[in-house]
Amino acid sequence: MIPASFFGMPLGLLALGIAWRNATKIWDVPPQIGLFLIWLGAVLWAVLFLAYIAKWIWRSRAAKTEFEHPVQCCFVGLAGVVASLASIGLAPYVPDLGLGLLFLGAAWTLVFGFYRTGRLWMGDRSPETTTPVLYLPTVAGGLVTGSACAVLGHPDWGQLAFGGGFFAWLAIESVILHRLYTAPMMPAAMRPILGIQLAPPSVAAVAYLNVGGGGRDLFVYALIGYAILQALILLRLWPWLRQAGATPAWWAFSFGAAALPTAAIILAARGDTGPAAVLAPWLFAAGNLVIIAIAIMTLWLMFTGRLVAAPAAAPLAPAGAITGGGKP
Repeated sequence: MIPASFFGMPLGLLALGIAWRNATKIWDVPPQIGLFLIWLGAVLWAVLFLAYIAKWIWRSRAAKTEFEHPVQCCFVGLAGVVASLASIGLAPYVPDLGLGLLFLGAAWTLVFGFYRTGRLWMGDRSPETTTPVLYLPTVAGGLVTGSACAVLGHPDWGQLAFGGGFFAWLAIESVILHRLYTAPMMPAAMRPILGIQLAPPSVAAVAYLNVGGGGRDLFVYALIGYAILQALILLRLWPWLRQAGATPAWWAFSFGAAALPTAAIILAARGDTGPAAVLAPWLFAAGNLVIIAIAIMTLWLMFTGRLVAAPAAAPLAPAGAITGGGKP
């Protein structure tokens, strides 16, 4: 049974494809690479989306268990996030399909985000279940929807979505950092999901540039600076993180790894010659290396029959890795 956390794979591929497409505006790089990654991510999302719907039809008990899990549940929200990201990637080539994916992604994000956030506000959770996956339903959903609305010609609606995603990030981050500082250490199997910490400031920087339509200012540089800080902290934690071993959970790094260089590339394309433009090629190279390494590891896991760990457990949170909590 394919877990909902696998939606992180097309998310990373699409984000990297969009980074490559933006890179063609300032560097002499093959446009076919970005196009290939965008279509690969979109097709993979479609396959996973149909598989997820089929799981509710033929394996409803397992689907409900995942949906009610205090950690795994939030990955369900990625289905809508990836749809919205795919709309950004595909809109220049198939406008009607891009618009349809935006409507699907925004609707999924709204419905699931409202439902999941309401359940979270009820409390009755163990601190150990508070992890960066909480960003996915509202933060990732709001920021990506904002970018998608702007790219498809509706920046005013995008600004509303950006506000929802941005302020949700600020609120949720304080809760997550409190858990990391005060609760017991994360089990090794869950540690790669800390890679999600890189995504909110990186994706927010891209979304801000899209919905605002401008170039360099203090706010976008602050977002990029905070994203770089998150990247450096994660790099410092590498010996501790790598104890998780080979697992699809490492896709948690992919969205931020692709979005951070995208923000710098967009700034450079709009005439910025400051630090962001100087760092853009290095961030782009680093993002590609991170995602290529994760993709190679994923293919190795697939060919060795270890990609899907167990029917009732998503790879980011194996059975027994999380304790307590009641309903999310």
